[in-house]
Amino acid sequence: MLNNFYIASSFTNIDKVREVSSILKNIGFIQTYDWTQNERAATLEDLKEIGAKELSAVMEAHFLIVLLPAGKGSHIEFGIALGQGKKIFLFSERDDIDNFETTSTFYHLDNVEKVSGTTEELVKRISLEKE
Repeated sequence: MLNNFYIASSFTNIDKVREVSSILKNIGFIQTYDWTQNERAATLEDLKEIGAKELSAVMEAHFLIVLLPAGKGSHIEFGIALGQGKKIFLFSERDDIDNFETTSTFYHLDNVEKVSGTTEELVKRISLEKE
């Protein structure tokens, strides 16, 4: 059973990250780390501390959710989860994940589940993992 989750995304998606994490926690999933509570890093030491927390959270998670658009940090977290063989839910509200011009080879591996549409559809797909 997949229970612990981590959400990777960009600061531009902070409200969406909070929405999805709130819904998942309300139905019994456990968030390993909520980076949306952080202030933007002001020093290299801040970056190091946040990076350590995020690495630990990805390692503790049973699955990763990546909300697109996502930045370089999110894609590094994606790579860590991929290297660990974790289930990854890759989500986009638009149907751009399969756009050949902008997609990544790694988006199409077996442990990556691509979800396009609404956050409700994403949560529904994830909740199937809990059953």
